[in-house]
Amino acid sequence: MPETPIKVTVGQYFTLPGGLQYHYLDEGQGDPVVMVHGNPSWSFYYRNLVAALKDTHRCIVPDHIGCGFSDKPTDADYTYTLSRRIEDLTALLEHLNLRNITLVVHDWGGAIGMGFATRYPERIKKLVVLNTAAFHLPASKGRIPAALRLGRDTALGAWLIEKHNAFSIGASWIGCKQHPMSRALRAAYQLPYGPGQRRATLRFVQDIPLHPDDPAYAVLSDIDRGLAALKDKPMLILWGMKDFVFDRHFLDQWLLRFPDAAVYRFPAAGHYVLEDVAADAVPLIQDFVQGVPR
Repeated sequence: MPETPIKVTVGQYFTLPGGLQYHYLDEGQGDPVVMVHGNPSWSFYYRNLVAALKDTHRCIVPDHIGCGFSDKPTDADYTYTLSRRIEDLTALLEHLNLRNITLVVHDWGGAIGMGFATRYPERIKKLVVLNTAAFHLPASKGRIPAALRLGRDTALGAWLIEKHNAFSIGASWIGCKQHPMSRALRAAYQLPYGPGQRRATLRFVQDIPLHPDDPAYAVLSDIDRGLAALKDKPMLILWGMKDFVFDRHFLDQWLLRFPDAAVYRFPAAGHYVLEDVAADAVPLIQDFVQGVPR
């Protein structure tokens, strides 16, 4: 018997400078919690956290351009770079005039969200970090995984990602280790990335900064230096230890920069930690955001 499709939520749209439509969820009221997704997920990743927090907080969850329900322009109409992503998020948060922000980041959301936070530390109240980075590849890790190198550096990898949705499909299969996604859940994660709608998933991979001449390299270096301005903000780190990209090497780097952070390691969970161990992760974040001691 086929599984019942999972309901997805369409929110609001903000018109970015230049005219592109930037989709975001805006649910609840109170101090804002801004949740920034990565690649190849979208705002859907945070649905359980929004449900847990919207009675006490205003939950703002954007879809990056090319992702989710946001516009999916060609390269002629949009520069798919880290700096542009930070500009987009900044424009939205300026438009909403948000202060006292609890910032939740995952995957590419780490660099994008911290790109905003390091520029406006006075607007940040708390930080929640989920299998991500806001600094360069740790020396202890050595290289990015072969699958990412294929997508980043080869025509074959680009063809597989853009023409066959390899990145979104692959992530939905391997992103959860402890509780693998059902068919319906995988379909929901892949929903925004039909034929002709996968440019962002490719460009994110190609924008991974590994060398000083890569477009995002200097931007990420600036973000890393700026993290010191956030060192006194309360931080919660939840980490899936079986993430094949953001592994213990990245976690160690966060702890070097934020030694006072509260840390919860999930030994059997993968990259999509908020999905893989939602029953454990969501209450931890809820208590942290609401100031409930643990």
